[in-house]
Amino acid sequence: MHGFWLTATVLGYLLTLVLIPWVLLKKSRNPVATIAWIMTIVIIPYFGGLLFLIFGINRVERRAAGKQQSSLTIAGRLPEVTQYQLIPGEGLSRQQERLMRLATRVAGTVPTFGNSVEVLPDTNRTLGLIEQAVLSAEQSLHLEYYIWQPDRTGTRLRDILIEKAREGVAIRFLYDKIGSMFLGQKFLRPMRDAGIEVASFLPGQNWRERWSLNLRNHRKIVIVDGQTGFTGGMNIGDEYHGKNPALGYWRDTHLKLHGPTVLQLQQVFAEDWFYATGEELTQPELYPMPQDTGHVSAQVLADGPDGSFDVFHALMFAAINEAREQITLTTSYFVPPTSLMAALETAAYRGVNVRLLVSGRGAYQWTVWAGRSYYQPLLRAGVEIHEYQKGLLHAKTLTIDGSWSLVGTPNFDSRSLFLNFEVAVAMFDSRIATQLEEQFRGDLRGSVRIKPDDWSTRSTWYPLGENVCRMFSPVL
Repeated sequence: MHGFWLTATVLGYLLTLVLIPWVLLKKSRNPVATIAWIMTIVIIPYFGGLLFLIFGINRVERRAAGKQQSSLTIAGRLPEVTQYQLIPGEGLSRQQERLMRLATRVAGTVPTFGNSVEVLPDTNRTLGLIEQAVLSAEQSLHLEYYIWQPDRTGTRLRDILIEKAREGVAIRFLYDKIGSMFLGQKFLRPMRDAGIEVASFLPGQNWRERWSLNLRNHRKIVIVDGQTGFTGGMNIGDEYHGKNPALGYWRDTHLKLHGPTVLQLQQVFAEDWFYATGEELTQPELYPMPQDTGHVSAQVLADGPDGSFDVFHALMFAAINEAREQITLTTSYFVPPTSLMAALETAAYRGVNVRLLVSGRGAYQWTVWAGRSYYQPLLRAGVEIHEYQKGLLHAKTLTIDGSWSLVGTPNFDSRSLFLNFEVAVAMFDSRIATQLEEQFRGDLRGSVRIKPDDWSTRSTWYPLGENVCRMFSPVL
């Protein structure tokens, strides 16, 4: 028995010696996290290593050479995007131009003109428009979702897809393996039998990465015939349409797109599809010349733990610092990294009218409690904080000075900014920003404002519980 424990101890510390260099490589960008994980692995052999494998792996090693070649090949099929590229200085303010240049450098996509953008704040109307667009498809349908529930809503849209597949429409369906864990073979088999190509998005391509529960594809994308696109915060399921009594009314924001941004959205899907299946979607018919165009200048941005730069973290930080008059931020999960907290506080101290709308109730209530632990310094700086009470707030929008806006899938938290695969649309258009600000004001009617005096006099038990939840904020 003594020999068994001696052997187990030796093996445990050998595992520690193997994992520590790996931690140093994986966590080199975050010294605090590096020290914390090394201490955990050393103090708790075996269990500490297991925790690191599950929660500590934040970046993936993709098939880099193949992905790069695929991206270059796909980019060569997109001359229409170049034709619609927005040139710096053409009708843009200096603020818009700086944010445009940053997004172009860090995300690798170009801003385009000639887009038609419809902001969709009502989930039932959004679902109706998606179903209508899917029914109108003649050639191809691409769908990518974080959560697709096998309930009445999910089954209805699945059956519409099956109907279109039987009509000869080429359909590809990509879902996140963790977010859509309830999609079993019973639900997916009729899709495959009808000729729909189905693939799941896994955290990684090797056994080490597949241990991690951190890495998730949080994107929501629908592309119809390469001409109509949808993206935003809404997943597919009954709860997103107010049919879950425990969650109640669901408030989300989605976008319906026409124009060159749809081709950029198609490229995001193509790269994710290649990652999941190895198939390159470079057929010219998937990237048609835009037919329906408008007057919005916009840019599709994608980010994930496979890159060397955190796109949305950099863009949000820069946008907040660019603001001179007002900022409106709506997010379902508010667990910000220190840098974005400092940016919000600094903006408020500079005299910018900073207004924050967060969920007062959530599907995961501990994220609400964690977010509240950040309120005090923001309130002290003069930030307006409102908690949504009408139902569950799931929208993710940011506007700056009524001239620039960002709508998509990323929340204002570390998970979205550093761990998830996300997508959003940056818009350099005062009309879209004004519309989002009007919706923000409308949402305030269903919200409660946090009053600084009341907040600072709460019982000590509240901040104690909130700070406990905050300890887990990097993986919430």
